Amino acid sequence: MSPQSETVTNPRLSPVGWLRWFWRQLTSMRTALLLLLLLAIAAIPGSLVPQRSSDPNGVTQYFADNKDLAPVLDKLQLFDVYSSAWFSAIYLLLFVSLIGCVVPRVAYHWNALRSAPPRTPSNFSRLPASESFDTNTDPAISIDRARALLRRQGYRIARYDSKTRLTLSAERGYARETGNLVFHSALVGVLVAVGLGGGAGFAGQRVIYEGQAFANTLLAYDSFNPGRFFSPSELTPYTVRLDSFTTVYEEKNPNAIGQPTDYTAKVTVQLKDQAPEAKVIKVNEPLRYGNTDIYLLGNGYAPQVTVRNPAGEVIFTDTIPFLPQDKNLTSVGVVKLPDGLSDQLGLVGFFYPTVSKGHSGAFFSMYPDLIDPVLTFNVWKGDLGLNEGVPRSVYSLDTSKMTKLTGQKTDLASLELKPGDTVDLPEGLGTVTFDGVKRFVSLDIHNDPAQGWVLFFALLALGSLLFSLFIPRRRVWIAVTGSKVEVGALARGDDPTLDARVAELVTALRTELGT
Repeated sequence: MSPQSETVTNPRLSPVGWLRWFWRQLTSMRTALLLLLLLAIAAIPGSLVPQRSSDPNGVTQYFADNKDLAPVLDKLQLFDVYSSAWFSAIYLLLFVSLIGCVVPRVAYHWNALRSAPPRTPSNFSRLPASESFDTNTDPAISIDRARALLRRQGYRIARYDSKTRLTLSAERGYARETGNLVFHSALVGVLVAVGLGGGAGFAGQRVIYEGQAFANTLLAYDSFNPGRFFSPSELTPYTVRLDSFTTVYEEKNPNAIGQPTDYTAKVTVQLKDQAPEAKVIKVNEPLRYGNTDIYLLGNGYAPQVTVRNPAGEVIFTDTIPFLPQDKNLTSVGVVKLPDGLSDQLGLVGFFYPTVSKGHSGAFFSMYPDLIDPVLTFNVWKGDLGLNEGVPRSVYSLDTSKMTKLTGQKTDLASLELKPGDTVDLPEGLGTVTFDGVKRFVSLDIHNDPAQGWVLFFALLALGSLLFSLFIPRRRVWIAVTGSKVEVGALARGDDPTLDARVAELVTALRTELGT
């Protein structure tokens, strides 16, 4: 008979069928693990690229250093990874997938807990581990003592007797699955707590220098990232003043000279209508104050600069934080002078805490502490672009419509000043004075009302995972036929100790029966 070819035609799925298929794929454990891996991979750019929520100054510097690449990364939302559309999509899909995995398993586990253990097999030799022995004890007494022994060991027991055979079916280890379900439920709890905490909290950054105070109001922040459900009225009214900032540098190890070993910011904080308090902020030791956590993110130097017009009148005086560029705190800052002179000026400053000169004649800092500080300025004249209605960074200077007056590719050298020096600006535009140097710190003020719940669910997940790992899932059967007692066991999953456990059970049962 010749074989006939047959064409298999798969049924066409309706829209409802496609939705069911998609839901089954989404709520499978394999998909949940894949989404968890994707979430970890998606978080990698957040550690490679500065984020606006935690390092706005770093984002500004990245745009200045990578003028072509930064706009592309910004369109991909890589400077806002954790609030980006693609990261949120993975986060939400993982959330739905975990719920879809956990809820059906909870119902199945609940039914399994209420159901009786399965019936005793007829052939114990087919089980992975089994033993038998003979006893002179009455079969009814033997089965009763075996039942009592299993109960003491924590087994759930069901009895299945026949005319010639008395049997017990027992199982334990359901707590393993309970711990597994608690673990996955705790993961869902972590996701929910993180989401709600991010929506109800805020993160803000502020740079302050020694002697400067900061009030916890919306307008006082350099950058502010509120959650979706946050209201400015929730800000606790308090002030923070930086009294001093000190750094301890390594001086004994020749391979690590100049490496910072400790940062200490001494501050004075004061709640509204209360007495001021002296506090200390260190790296990894935030200050908890007014329902917020105040973290020490960065630090640097803030030169004090005064500019006068040709008549000697002060048109600008301020303490300006300069952004560090290397481990020895060579720093860059900008002074913008839109008014008070005949032309708008921009001064691009370079600060060297311990100045030295290289073979090419260029300055560099050879040590991060203030030993021989020098401040240099390149002067630009022209339109600062402040009247165009476009926000401008205080840490960068747009020179597209300006002319360079000092520095490289000009006839005049850069202005060089030590603390207390005054030098003339080019073209008789006035003078600039280097009054001194202060330290500044970058503070991250963070409020997350759900962080306690995140910790709780994280500890619950860890505890339940460890709990489930150390509880084996086993089924044990005992059959008494006349004078013969048979013991068999079956494990769910790999259990290299199964034979030993059966041997221990047989030994205990022999003792109970006096055999």
